[in-house]
Amino acid sequence: MTLNANWSYPTAIKFGAGRIAELPAACAQAGISRPLLVTDRGLATLPITARALDILRDAGLEPGLFSEVDPNPNEVNLSAGVAAYKAGGHDGVIAFGGGSGLDLGKCVAFMAGQTRPVWDFEDVDDWWTRANADTIAPIVAVPTTAGTGSEVGRASIITHSATHAKKIIFHPKFLPTVVICDPELTVGMPRAITAGTGLDAFAHCVEAFSSPHYHPMSQGIALEGMRLVIENLPRAYADGTDIEARAQMMSAAAMGATAFQKGLGAIHAMSHPVGAYFNTHHGTTNAVCMPAVLDFNADAIRERFDRAAAYLGITGGFDGFRAFVQEFNDSLGIPRGLAALGVTEAAIPDLVRGAIVDPSCGGNPVTLTEDNLTALFHAAM
Repeated sequence: MTLNANWSYPTAIKFGAGRIAELPAACAQAGISRPLLVTDRGLATLPITARALDILRDAGLEPGLFSEVDPNPNEVNLSAGVAAYKAGGHDGVIAFGGGSGLDLGKCVAFMAGQTRPVWDFEDVDDWWTRANADTIAPIVAVPTTAGTGSEVGRASIITHSATHAKKIIFHPKFLPTVVICDPELTVGMPRAITAGTGLDAFAHCVEAFSSPHYHPMSQGIALEGMRLVIENLPRAYADGTDIEARAQMMSAAAMGATAFQKGLGAIHAMSHPVGAYFNTHHGTTNAVCMPAVLDFNADAIRERFDRAAAYLGITGGFDGFRAFVQEFNDSLGIPRGLAALGVTEAAIPDLVRGAIVDPSCGGNPVTLTEDNLTALFHAAM
C-alpha cells in the first residue's frame, strides 16, 4: 500500500511520508510569505523543527520561531505569541507540533488582528461572530503527533491561567488552509506519547460514535477511526519506525477530530478540568477516564456497540468492547485510575464544577449533572 494522497475533507490535506518538503508550496497556497512557526519548547530544539525551518529558508522564505508554549497553553502564551507575530511582521502561521503547538498556533493567527479579549470568542452560542474575520491570518498546520487532530479543527483549547478552566475558542477560520500530514515526523515520538496521543484519537472516535446527535457521516468516520487505532496503535507503540502504522494513526487522528463534529462527552468533560488543574497529558487522561465513562453510559450505547464490535474485530458486543478498552490501555502502559496521575479526592468538587460547564457535556448520551459527575470522578479514581 502506498500511503500518499491529496484530500480536501475537511480542508486541503497533503498526506504522505516526506511531504514536509512541500511546506513552502503550502505557504504559497495559503498566501504566506513571512511565516511564524509556532511550536512547543520541547519540539523547538529537535531536528524535525530545524529541518522544517531549513526547508522554508532554502525556498527563500524568512520564518520566525515562537516556542513559549506550555503543555496546556494559556492566555499568557497566547499574548506572547501575538506579540512575536506582530514584532516579526509575519503574515501567517505554521502551527507545528502536537495539540499544544497546533492549538496555540491557530489561536495566534486568529487573535493577531482582534481587539477583544480571547475569552469573548469562547464556543458559546454565536460568540464567534464577534470576531473580525477579515483580520484572521492564514494557517498551515503540520501535526507531529497522531492524536488531537487539531490540524483539521475549527477551535483551539486555551487554559485560563487564573481559574484553571479550559476554554474552547471557536471560529470557522481556525480551520487551516493547508495541512501537511507527514508520518515521518512522528517516528521519534516516545512510546508513552505514542500511546497517549493515539488513545486521544481513539477517545475522539469513541465519544463521537456514542454521541446521541444526528450526523451519519461523522458516525461512519468514527467507526473506521476506531478500527484504524485498534489495528495500528499497538504496531506504532511496539516499533516507532513502522511508517505504515504511523501513517494510519495520522489518518485516525484527523478522522477523530472530524468525527467529533457530532459531539464529545463525559470523557472530555472530565479530562479538560483534570488537565487544567493537574497539568496531565490530555490523551492519557482521556484513556484513564474511558472505562468508567463506558460503564456510566452503558445502557444508552450498548446497542450501537453491539453492532460495531464485530466490525472492530471484538467479540461479545458492548461488554466485549468495554473489556477490550481496559486491556488495550493496560497493553499500552496507561495507568489505572486518575489517582495514578496525581489527582486527589479533595479536588473532585473543583473538577466537577469545571466539568459541568464544559461544552463536551452536551454530547454525552446520558445527561450529566453535578451529582452523577461526582460519582463518575470517584469511579475513575
